[in-house]
Amino acid sequence: MNSKWKPLLVISITAMMVLSAPAVSWAKEGAAPNTASSASADLAPSARSAILMDADSGTIIYEKNSHAALPPASITKVMTMLLIMEALDQSRIKLTDKVATSEYAASMGGSQIFLEPGEQMSVDEMLKGIALASGNDASVAMAEKIAGTESAFVDMMNKRAEELGLKNTHFANCNGLPAAEHYSSAHDIAVMSRELLKHSEITKYTGMYQDYLRKSSEKPFWLVNTNKLVRFYSGADGLKTGFTNEARFCLTATARRDNLRVIAVVMGEPNTKTRNAEVSQMFDYSFAQYMNHTIFKKGDSMGTVQVVKGVQPSMELKAKHSYSVLLKKGSSVKDIRYELQLNPLKAPITINEPIGKLIVFQGDQVLTEFAVDSPASVNKAGWWTLFKRSCGSLFS
Repeated sequence: MNSKWKPLLVISITAMMVLSAPAVSWAKEGAAPNTASSASADLAPSARSAILMDADSGTIIYEKNSHAALPPASITKVMTMLLIMEALDQSRIKLTDKVATSEYAASMGGSQIFLEPGEQMSVDEMLKGIALASGNDASVAMAEKIAGTESAFVDMMNKRAEELGLKNTHFANCNGLPAAEHYSSAHDIAVMSRELLKHSEITKYTGMYQDYLRKSSEKPFWLVNTNKLVRFYSGADGLKTGFTNEARFCLTATARRDNLRVIAVVMGEPNTKTRNAEVSQMFDYSFAQYMNHTIFKKGDSMGTVQVVKGVQPSMELKAKHSYSVLLKKGSSVKDIRYELQLNPLKAPITINEPIGKLIVFQGDQVLTEFAVDSPASVNKAGWWTLFKRSCGSLFS
């Protein structure tokens, strides 16, 4: 462990909210969640594997053979989109940036938006092509934009999978075309989908049913979302379909109603009708049985942390996304509290660097843990700034 990390500073705040013992198992973020025993029926009988997860807490509501390593087809693009969103978040690219299409990117078969060698589109347009039309060519063009080559981008994908603790995932390309040593699991796909949904703006793309590319050109291209649930299931707004002969019909889907967002993943379904019906059944079960209790809403202030030797001496923490716990509908409530455990920080700090965790308790039982990341980068202050700060403290 880096020597700059000192013993944890614990901020313990007790919230007098209550609930009876929930009928699901709770999981630590970043670890493999425990299986819930609440769904007695097989919600996805035709799938080779499946999982149903609360997007906020990571709690598993239902699973079936969820750790089996299987070909993910175009669901691969969830990780591709995650790296794109993280590059946008880090200002390494902008939505208005132009992306040139290489001959290699244009040569991709399967689902595509028919990019021509040398053609340029904005990052925004490429994201539409990936999210709606599952464009293999757009995926490779974005991989080359971010990493220089698809191979280098795939290395980034596998590194990110390792950081997320995905044990049954390995990528060989960025688009999901059949390849040796290219696999994932329903569980791992749910985890990466959950991470992608932390970038709430992604549903602007994945939740769109139709749009155009090259609209003002002589060759407009009509995009229709391959995920029909975004049109036909109330609250559905993503995420990604997949199909190859080997993988069969796959889907990672998300829907939100009231305060509850869930993620449903099915792999190896026999056809699109069954795939959509079983995911809809998983959604129906979730919204009928469960609700979320919010600890922090996105944008809420979570407190302030000191940054030793930082250009900014302190940093306000704001919730980057909703933090909540999953409850059975009709539960009574009691003894919910949380602790915000923060590492004393020493500059320089980079944005999204882990700086602690939020732990939610019911009495003495840990219900769930959330990683807390730095909301901004903080550079190390120069000696003159530190000198003036020290002098000021002597006379304050």
